[in-house]
Amino acid sequence: MKQWYEKLFENYAEKYDSEVFTQGTIGECDFIENELKATGAVTLLDVGCGTGRHSIELAKRGFDVTGIDLSASMLAKAAEKAANEGLNIRFEQHDARQLPFDKDFDAIIMMCEGGFPLMETDEMNFEILKGVAKALRPQGKLIFTTLNGLFPLFHSINDFHQAVDDRNDGASYHSSNFDLMSFRDYNTTKFTDDDGVEHQIDCQERYYVPSEISWMLKTLGFSSIDIFGATLGAFSRSDTLKTSDYEMLVVAVKGE
Repeated sequence: MKQWYEKLFENYAEKYDSEVFTQGTIGECDFIENELKATGAVTLLDVGCGTGRHSIELAKRGFDVTGIDLSASMLAKAAEKAANEGLNIRFEQHDARQLPFDKDFDAIIMMCEGGFPLMETDEMNFEILKGVAKALRPQGKLIFTTLNGLFPLFHSINDFHQAVDDRNDGASYHSSNFDLMSFRDYNTTKFTDDDGVEHQIDCQERYYVPSEISWMLKTLGFSSIDIFGATLGAFSRSDTLKTSDYEMLVVAVKGE
């Protein structure tokens, strides 16, 4: 049986690029470029690359990019966009829980919940981080965003999504239950696919508090871990993580 994230992205590539949360690519890549150029990073893996918005922009800036995703339709759209730009980017279909790489990359990004933390169990989410750690070379840098577990303790998830829906013609979300024991939000997502067919699916997403992220990354051999607020299109090291941040931005360096 297909999981909710497979159903959502099975036929949504055209609509995805018009979502509100996909409009900050340039500013986000400015941050990524600054972080990686300082380390001399050249090879980059984009996990959960979707339609390739970060992969394409970073390839334009000189990085040797490989993008992976579970969705064949999203990858096809990414490849089409890259070809139109005359860019040579490898787009490959892989499950992020079973990455086939071993010390192949100087840097890895996972933007906009690119697999992690969408999995149905904590163990599956951890497998993504484990695979990412294995794929990085020593002193390689990992940059990713994930759902901030501090947010639902102080704010309404439904109010946040309603504000997004008011600015967006794409998918809409309604949270039915945030479980404090598991930090999982159970919600219903409504969307219209690229063929104009309407869908309603039940979803669950795992929110993480900063200490959990730090512990997992330390367990996997990361020696430097910094966590910031993730402001759409304006990532910054000066953006201290707050309870009002829906997402957190994580920057970690793999040890020797």
